[in-house]
Amino acid sequence: MNPLLVGLMVSACALAGALGGMWLRTVLPAHHLDGETRDTVKVGIGLVATMTALVLGLITASAKSSFDGVDAAVKEAALNVLSLDRMLARYGPETAPLRATLKEALDHRIAMIWPQNGAQAPQLDVSEGATRVEALASALHALQPANEGQRYLQARAEDIAEQLLKTRWLVSASAASSVPGPFLGILLFWLTITFASFGLFAPRHATVVVVLVVCAMSVGGAVFLVLEMDQPFQGLLKVSPDPLRYAAAQLGK
Repeated sequence: MNPLLVGLMVSACALAGALGGMWLRTVLPAHHLDGETRDTVKVGIGLVATMTALVLGLITASAKSSFDGVDAAVKEAALNVLSLDRMLARYGPETAPLRATLKEALDHRIAMIWPQNGAQAPQLDVSEGATRVEALASALHALQPANEGQRYLQARAEDIAEQLLKTRWLVSASAASSVPGPFLGILLFWLTITFASFGLFAPRHATVVVVLVVCAMSVGGAVFLVLEMDQPFQGLLKVSPDPLRYAAAQLGK
């Protein structure tokens, strides 16, 4: 789903609810708007508003946690790539082809996830990249260490290669949205009826309308940010490729 369109839709529905409440005030009989009715509506909408704020806060925290997890995984992958390259360099010159394969796989992966063309969607399919890393892991296992030092480096390099494979699957899994559509629908309903209650009892003048517009844009912006963080490799809020690009620049040295 497009975070910008969803955010705009949330703002529009909230504002429509407020304007609908203002219109409803003009057609309801006076006894529907007396003090007791106002108090009852305020209590009910207060409950709905509290649930909305709680749920929105929870999904914001969840989306931020997921975003930070992917960001940490990218940084860890950069560290593992650099460590693997240096271990292969310490192993001996016979690992030069493996180091070249590692750099080629990393450059390809960066180009797929963070394409130079900003309009192009990231390619998070791990099948091709995983095949390259699996081939590298097999080549590492086929090395014939001549001493204990090389045997230790081979074992550590194999462990790091397996960690890189796990990271690739984590990146692929992050492509799936963690915010289900029905949840957004319920949240949109809550926000609409909350704003409708605002408009129902608010005075009709420009200041109130401006405040309601700003509030509608604010809740739409909150939903936009949640959905942006839910897609860590595209949109305005993206996981930075700089750690991996730095690692790619250091490989082979």
